[in-house]
Parts: sequence; C-alpha cells; structure tokens
Amino acid sequence: MSGIDMVEVRGVTRTYGSGQNATAALRGVTFSIGEGQLVALRGRSGSGKTTLLNVVGGLDSPDGGTVHVAGHEVTAMGERMRMRLRRETVAYIFQSFGLLPVLSAAENVGVPLRISGVAPRDREERVALMLSVVGLADHSRQRPGELSGGQQQRVAIARALASRPKLLLADEPTGQLDQETGKQIMRLLRAVVRSEGVTALVATHDPALMDLADEILQLEDGAIA
Repeated sequence: MSGIDMVEVRGVTRTYGSGQNATAALRGVTFSIGEGQLVALRGRSGSGKTTLLNVVGGLDSPDGGTVHVAGHEVTAMGERMRMRLRRETVAYIFQSFGLLPVLSAAENVGVPLRISGVAPRDREERVALMLSVVGLADHSRQRPGELSGGQQQRVAIARALASRPKLLLADEPTGQLDQETGKQIMRLLRAVVRSEGVTALVATHDPALMDLADEILQLEDGAIA
C-alpha cells in the first residue's frame, strides 16, 4: 500500500427528495483509499453504494462534505472540470457492460482513446495490448452480441483501462454473470489493477472479491459501518 491517498471522502451527505419524502442516501460518509489499493464496497441493495460511486466519480454532487481524487477536490469542480476528470483520471465499469452493440470489441475499447484524441497507430497498439491483457486478442473483431457475458465484461474492463485512468470505479461488475465466470472476472480485475497500477473501488456482493480486496468498506443505511 502506498502512503498516498488516491481517494479521500470526508463527511459526505446526499439526500434525495424533500420534506416527508426525503431519503438520506449518504450520511456523513468518511474514508480514504491508498494509491494502488483494490477496495471492495459492500452493503445491501439500497445502502447507498451506487450513489457513493457516483459522488466519488463526479457524476453526482453531494449536499455536504468533500471528495478528493488524485489530490483534486471533485466537490469544488464545475461540470467542465468534472468531465475532464472522468475523461482523464476516472474510469467506470458497469454491471450492464455498457458496450456499443454496433462496434467490434476493438472499436469499443478504442472509444475513450478516440475521445482523448490519441493518434490512430498509438490507439491501435493500446487497444491490442488491452485485449491481450484480458485474454480476448482473438475476439477483437467480434461485436458484443457475438460474445458471452464474461467476454463482454472483459471488453468493458479493457475499455475502462485503455486510457490509463488513475481510479477505477466498478458497480457490481459480476452482477449479471454466473458464479464461476464472476470469479474469473474478479481475478482478472485484481491482476490488471496490479499490472496497470490503478486504484479501484468496487461495489459488490461477490464473496470472491472480498478475498481479493486489500480492504472492505461496509455501507449500512448510507453510513460506513
């Protein structure tokens, strides 16, 4: 574990609705994650896991408290700076894979590199490397509909890591996979986090990740237990 904090969350609150209909999704959440760590975020459905990931990644703004990522205060950023954060520093992996069905595996992995303006030759080299890392070098021309669920999630992992993010946020990445495929994906996630030097915060119910995580954060009713 590095002595540097990649994520620092202090006293974060987030409430949806108002008056009698108000629901507190996050209640004074405070924690930090060291650089290079893989941290599992666990909790029952509705405990605030997705809201917390969205706040850390700048997709949602808290009502109170502060969030720092890679030394930058996300909670003080305007929308343009948050977009830059998501493009250059933070990457996401979703339960639903989030792949574009009309694009091949290689083209899906290359999307964030195109957005960042990476030169075609450099982009092709990085895409080929990432597909090789996740074990899909022979499937680069196949579209998502021609791949299994586990293969689609591998493509999603390759895409998330293609632009060399510092922080990886994953929301139930094995939620749509069978148990054995889920274990394979979790081991892969552990391996690529190590090889790419990425910090990861993964919301999951999967016991396989608990065994692989450097630390486990338990979220109960919007607060760290």
